[in-house]
Amino acid sequence: MMANLFSVFDPSTSWGYPLNWFSCLVGFVFLPYIFWFMPNRLNALFNRVLGVLHGELGLILGLRGYKSTLVFISLFFLIFFNNFLGLFPYVFTGTSHLAVTLSFAAPLWLGFMVYGWFNHTMHMLGHLVPQGTPGVLMPFMVCIETVSNLIRPGTLAVRLAANMIAGHLLLTLLGNQGPGLGVIFLSLLILTQILLLILEAAVAVIQSYVFAILSTLYCSEVN
Repeated sequence: MMANLFSVFDPSTSWGYPLNWFSCLVGFVFLPYIFWFMPNRLNALFNRVLGVLHGELGLILGLRGYKSTLVFISLFFLIFFNNFLGLFPYVFTGTSHLAVTLSFAAPLWLGFMVYGWFNHTMHMLGHLVPQGTPGVLMPFMVCIETVSNLIRPGTLAVRLAANMIAGHLLLTLLGNQGPGLGVIFLSLLILTQILLLILEAAVAVIQSYVFAILSTLYCSEVN
């Protein structure tokens, strides 16, 4: 029995060890089959998704960073597997915790900042003052842009975790109402749950894509 509504995000297990964190690695189990089996529809779909992502991320990064899209494509699939597998019963959703999402966002942001300030210092300084800003407002714009840059990893992490938490909480809240309902309302509840699961599957893909796109945009700003 749950102690509270947020118990569904508790990483502890009945053995007393946080073994549920191993669910973050479950997605890697599915990848080798694509490469070792003979070409099939799953392989074709995977390659098609890779091509689309490579093309879109390459347009953002430009010719200089066109070959570095693999980092962000890998990040997309890692987040997607964690989001999607978390929809299955008794599978822990790692991306609903800020510890996981921050571990994705913070190192990327820090790497971009270190690379940009050491290699393109004037370019980074130019980003602090948008073109056409009046001289009186320049000190304020520098403060605003600095704060905006500093909170980027936090906004990336909170956006992903909040979207995962919101959907799971809604599914849990509605599911707890099932035992006390009649046949008609129970049927409506099951239909609603199915529709919500479809929506959550779409959110799993969208949030992975948004995270990868925003990370790519931040990378393109330092070049």
